Amino acid sequence: MFDFDNFREIFGTIRKNKLRTFLTGFSVAWGIFMLIILLGAGNGLRNGILHNFRNMSTNRVSVWPGYTTMPYQGMPTNRSIKFKDEDLKLIRYDHPEIDLVSAVVYHTDTLSVGEEYGTYSMRAVFPAHSIIDNIQMLVGNGRFINDIDIQQKRKVIVISPRMKEVLFHSENPLGKYINTSNIVYQVVGVYKDENNSNDSPAYIPFSTGQTLYNFGYGIGQISFTLKGLKTKEENEAFETRFRESMGKRHRFDPTDKGSLYMWNTAEEFLMLNGMMNGISLFLWIIGIGTLTAGIVGVSNIMLITVRERTREFGIRKAIGATPFSILKLIIVESILITTMFGYVGMVLGIGITEGINYAMDMMNMGQASGDDMTIFRNPTVSLSIAFAATGLLILAGVMAGYFPARKAVKITAIEAMRTE
Repeated sequence: MFDFDNFREIFGTIRKNKLRTFLTGFSVAWGIFMLIILLGAGNGLRNGILHNFRNMSTNRVSVWPGYTTMPYQGMPTNRSIKFKDEDLKLIRYDHPEIDLVSAVVYHTDTLSVGEEYGTYSMRAVFPAHSIIDNIQMLVGNGRFINDIDIQQKRKVIVISPRMKEVLFHSENPLGKYINTSNIVYQVVGVYKDENNSNDSPAYIPFSTGQTLYNFGYGIGQISFTLKGLKTKEENEAFETRFRESMGKRHRFDPTDKGSLYMWNTAEEFLMLNGMMNGISLFLWIIGIGTLTAGIVGVSNIMLITVRERTREFGIRKAIGATPFSILKLIIVESILITTMFGYVGMVLGIGITEGINYAMDMMNMGQASGDDMTIFRNPTVSLSIAFAATGLLILAGVMAGYFPARKAVKITAIEAMRTE
């Protein structure tokens, strides 16, 4: 077992070479400090960018009809493509990957309550739209569009916080009525909108909006989520199949991008994750490289220590010390130096990242309520990173002490005692 005398001997050696030990340990502390800072910065960048996409499903696809730009089966270009009600059923039959589906009919109108009014966008949607677009309804703020609204073509509306502020001021809008050009809607909910934007739309039942604003037929946009597609190649293959099936149904060339516009958020998230993983890997390489420089310094100092104590090790062997006891003594000294200084660097790094995060929270920096977009948010490291850094420190100590210790063990007692 490693007893107290061994630790006392190690600390005695460290005290004799205070400056050398400090400079060596500082390089290790600086290496782990920079690793934590770099990883915290990488996490801040990742969190900031992902926060900008917080209101989107990661597997969401939106499709709009366009105009043909290529002739097809004798038909001319510049034909307008119109989505039909049947498309909602047939796309799920043709493509099992499609999960939730919602259609959209767009309308812009003047909404008024008493003397207050404003011009806003209105979207007629299905209940699944709240999941597809991640529309959140807070407790006490009513509900979103439901199936009964669709079946009965109810004249109900879900408004944004900005509409509530402008039209109702401090009053509770739930159950009250909003006037449009020729229709009166009852407010059933106020959805969450951190940006409190004037451009945020109001939502009404799809069947109501289609009847009132689209002559009872047709669709302006189709949105749906996908399941089971994990890679960029799988998403691209799905888009090709989707264009082919829609091309047969609406008689346009599947390669004609102008006939059908598609926005697949899964591809953006896959590209984004790939970019973020690449940045994280790059930061790990830089941080570990900086830490390695410190570890090499520890290893060099341990080599000097071995050279200075060669005669001592020879005497130890002569009086019966085992090679393992000498090996253990040097490795433990190396682990002690790297761990002590490494933890100082790690604690300082975590403290600075947490301090920056606290300051950003206090100044409301990077919050959606103040900024539309942010690229830096919560620049801290996770507990798993701290555990990984701990393991890295211990491994670094073992590696820094092993090679000098192995050299000390290989020297015979007679050769060691002859060394001046």
